[in-house]
Formats: sequence, structure tokens, C-alpha cells
Amino acid sequence: MNNTPKVKLGIVAVSRDCFPMELSEDRRKAVVEAFDGEIFECLTTVENEKDMRKALAEVKEAGVNALVVYLGNFGPETSETLLAKEFDGPVMFAAASEESGDNLIGGRGDAYCGMLNASYNLALRNIKAYIPEYPVGTAPEVADMIKEFVPVANAILGLKNLKIISFGPRPQDFLACNAPIKQLYNLGVEIEENSELDLFAAFNEHANDPRIPEVIASMEKELGEGNKMPGILPKLAQYEITLLDWMEAHKGSREYVVFANKCWPSFQTQFGFVPCYVNSRLTAMGIPVSCEVDIYGALSEYIGTCISQDVVTLLDINNTVPADMYESEIKGKFDYTLKDTFMAFHCGNTASCKLTCGTMKNQMIMARALEPNQEPNITRGTLEGDIIPGDITFFRLQSNADAELTAYVAQGEVLPVATRSFGAIGVFAIPEMGRFYRHVLIEGRYPHHGAVAFGHFGKAIYNLFRYLGVKEVGFNQPKTMLYKSENPFC
Repeated sequence: MNNTPKVKLGIVAVSRDCFPMELSEDRRKAVVEAFDGEIFECLTTVENEKDMRKALAEVKEAGVNALVVYLGNFGPETSETLLAKEFDGPVMFAAASEESGDNLIGGRGDAYCGMLNASYNLALRNIKAYIPEYPVGTAPEVADMIKEFVPVANAILGLKNLKIISFGPRPQDFLACNAPIKQLYNLGVEIEENSELDLFAAFNEHANDPRIPEVIASMEKELGEGNKMPGILPKLAQYEITLLDWMEAHKGSREYVVFANKCWPSFQTQFGFVPCYVNSRLTAMGIPVSCEVDIYGALSEYIGTCISQDVVTLLDINNTVPADMYESEIKGKFDYTLKDTFMAFHCGNTASCKLTCGTMKNQMIMARALEPNQEPNITRGTLEGDIIPGDITFFRLQSNADAELTAYVAQGEVLPVATRSFGAIGVFAIPEMGRFYRHVLIEGRYPHHGAVAFGHFGKAIYNLFRYLGVKEVGFNQPKTMLYKSENPFC
């Protein structure tokens, strides 16, 4: 993927001037040795503000874009937090635990205490920093904390350099996708909003583009036996080239781009196809394209792309699993109740690599309104199939009606159960989904779209949301933990 950042880590040790500097330096070296990966070791240990400037210059010259500030001993509160302020990138703070009961006089560093003062000074200066769940440890433990910092840093860097390009207003009956954009600017994300006419004009300008045959060949190879509507591929290829060209021409000062595009109902009548398959292909390239101009859906997908370094998707939290289907195919085979399960669906925007078998079809729901009782034409272009079974993380970052950031994250799985339905769809299971649905999704006024990462990334996504300033992150609480809105007498 070339639409996400590459993290280059650096580590700077800090030292309180009334503690031995060697203690911090030796502990820093031990962390670097324990870290299984590339990390720039800054040789300047920070005791004061002049040291801070020197260390800052060293890490910048080395191309470091994500920094670990390591308290090898108590640490200097002012200079270590100024380092985080002036670094201009994601910063993690961690501290050293004491090593031996036989060395608690000359070798005691008191970093456990220093970490408290560091966090207080970060707050005084309004500096955001990543602090691990338990930020004090031995060299191998701190090395593991740094590994957990990497996906969070990757997403932070991506958001700082992201532009969301949208086409068209939100559809009339999908007001849930219409959210205040003020929080995008607060996150450092740029947005370019365009008319469908702009997209239509650009599409028409790409008629007979010489690259179309090459893209068609790529689509044919990807679809294989699922290429059931080959006649629609030239238009889809033309549309794919249109979006990719628009992306390159409109990046501006940003490095990364995602799309939030209108896809119905006038899209079909004017463009002559549905864009779902192209959306799936761009998402597989690391360029998420959300449906129904869901700007925060596109943002969430991009976060999942950065953190998982894998293809993601955006799905409706769509329908219940029928009781007879649960009884025959889930109960006794998987440790879930009926209310733990649901079906997540979208028209055909999920990449072929995340489907058990992808087939090109027409969009059935749109055909009911636009092409009833006739051979489908303008509603062709979806990629249908069951979503691959395995671990997933369902999540969303959203701005509510009051322009406040809200978020949720839940881990679960896609079950290896045939859906017997249409679209890109899967049978999902999330522990305590019924309660989560009522007391987080409904109570929190979330829209029907949720981003899906393929794997369990809840810890990193939760940490990112907290870093971004989301005060309360919803999650699927266990039975023993009541939601604030939950009736205790039920």
C-alpha cells in the first residue's frame, strides 16, 4: 500500500540532573537491544532545554517521525515535555522499572515517580502523548510497548496528512451519514467537497482513455469465473481511472487520500452503472471509498487501513440472523447466543480478497426502483459474495450532532456460515452484541455504517481514539458490567 505512512521510530532518553545520567543511557541501550525492529537511538540524553534542542535536531536529521521519550530515571519535567511539544509528531512516554533489589541506592532511578510528573506537565502544556496501559517496565517490556505504539503512530501520521475527497451531497434518506465536519479540521484532516457534476464531467473526459483496456484486463483477472457481466467492465474501468486521476490532481499539500462518494440513485441513471466494484478495488489498493458520501465512514476505514496494514471494508449493521438459521448452523457449534449474532452487509464494496468467492452482479435493491421487471443494465457493477470467516474489529469514529467526537470499537468474528443472501455480506458474532447494539450504537446515535478491520485490533484502535481526544469510547461490555443507560432490573 502506498497510501499510508511508514513509521520511522526514534528513542530519546531523559535524565534528571540529580540522578546518574549513565543510568538512563544504559537503560536506553538495553531497550534498543530488546526492540525487534528498526529504531534510531539518539545519543544525546536530555537533562535540560539545550539538550532537548540538540536531541530534537538529531532525530529530525535522522528522519524520525514517531518518537519514544524514555525516562531511564526520574527525568526533567520541563525539557522532556518541551521535546514532545516541538517534535511535531506522535510521541510515546515510557519509564524504566528498577532492575534489582541489590541495587537500590546508586542504581535506583525513580522513573515510576517521574512518569507521574511527566503526565502532569503534558497536560499543563496541552500536549497529546501516547502513554501505554502500564507505562513502566524492564527493557523487553518497554520494547513491547513500543511495538504497540507503532500502529497508533501510523494512524496519527496518516490523519495529519489525509485529505478526504467527497462527491455529491448525502442521499435524502441517509441523514445519519451527514455529520458536522468541524472535527475533521480539529484532527488535522482536510476535506474537498465536490458536486456529482464535477465527477460526471471528469468521467466523460476519460471516454476512450488508452488505459481502459489494461484496467479491464486487471478486472477480468481478478474476477475470474465471477466475471458474469463483462459488458459493464469498460465503464467501470473508465470510472476507476477517473477517480485515480482525480486523486493525484487534487492531493494538494496532502500525501494520502480517501473518497466519500454518492452512489445512488441518480448515479445509475447518469453514469449507467453502480460504482461498488470500483470502490472495492480502490479500497484494496489502500484507498478506501465509502458509500453514500459517508465522510466519517471513509475516515474510519482509513484508520483501520493504517492500523491493520490490510484491506478494510465498510458495512451496514444490517439485519438479524433468523432463529431457524441460528438453531441449525450456529447453536452448539459456536459459543454465541442469537443476540450475539447479526448480519453485516453492503451492496458490493468489499474487496474480492475479503470474499470467499466474488461474483459481478447487479444491485438488487436499486434494480427494484430503477429497472423493475427487466434485464438489469444501469444497476450492474456490484461485487457480491460471503465475507471470509475469521477475526474482525468493528469500529467507527464519528462526529455527533453537537460536533463532538464519539467512537466505538468491538472485537468479534465472521462465522463460517453461508449467508444465503445477496450483496457483500457475512454472519458476524460479537460477544454481548445485543446489549452493545442498544446501549452504545442506538444510545450513542451512531449511523448504520461501521468500519471493519480483518483481525483483532481493538487495543490499538481504542488507544488511538483516546489519543485523538474521544472522551468516552464505547465497547461491548461483559455481562457483569452495566452500561450507564442499562436498566439494572432487566
